[in-house]
Amino acid sequence: MHRLSIENIISNIENEIPFEAVSNDYSLTLKIEHYAPYICGAVHDGHQFRKSLWGNCTHTDYERWYEEDPCTKEMVRSHPIVIAGCDSRFEYDLNRPPETAIYEDAWGKRLWKNPLSKNEMEQSLSKHANFYKIVHALLRKIEHKYGKALVFDMHSYNWKRWERSVPVWNLGTANIDNGRFGELAMAWSQKLGGMQLPNNIESTSKINDTFQGNGYFLKYITKNFANTLVLATEISKVYCDELSGIIYPEVVRSVEEQLKEIIPLQVAAFERTRL
Repeated sequence: MHRLSIENIISNIENEIPFEAVSNDYSLTLKIEHYAPYICGAVHDGHQFRKSLWGNCTHTDYERWYEEDPCTKEMVRSHPIVIAGCDSRFEYDLNRPPETAIYEDAWGKRLWKNPLSKNEMEQSLSKHANFYKIVHALLRKIEHKYGKALVFDMHSYNWKRWERSVPVWNLGTANIDNGRFGELAMAWSQKLGGMQLPNNIESTSKINDTFQGNGYFLKYITKNFANTLVLATEISKVYCDELSGIIYPEVVRSVEEQLKEIIPLQVAAFERTRL
């Protein structure tokens, strides 16, 4: 993996060069084995937290981890195009617009002991902006090459905090064009629900049950790229113990292996669809 500037990453994309890189500020990774008609994204996978923020943060390392989406990049790492955030959403949230990307409060608890300086905020928002410059260049290239693009927007959520039964998989479709893409979304939900997971986990799947797909990543792409479908895909954290932080690698690997099979099937169905 190379360390590249944002400008070099975008240049590689524009020239359709396969590469794997971390940005020069270590805020994101991008792998492009070849320019496929689909992209996998894991915007909340990151756990890095800038050292200058440590003393000012009221949340512990575990509390931050609890609200992040660990292993979501690992679940899709075998696919040809994978973009992921390296920084914690507690520094800046890539799934929020710039004006709300830096939290003041996080899950009912004030985040900062003292207000962030202008310089600290600018450092974080610069990384947020750079991520979306790359996303824009990437989608522009894929839409130009194929006429359309499919994005798998991977997330996870804490199921134990819910006081009712919740699905292992949730697909958020409130902000996609359901007239054009509703059947594709339903087909994706059904594929997810058909997984066979270890540890006697029943792979249930629902649409707009726990989340509706209101994230900025989806909204940004949908607004700027008319022929791109973003599938906001959430797995409940059945692949770890939310309360202790222990990861269950056999579940993560099972999800990864089955996504290797069903993502290409979903891409093929998308390619057959007239937009």
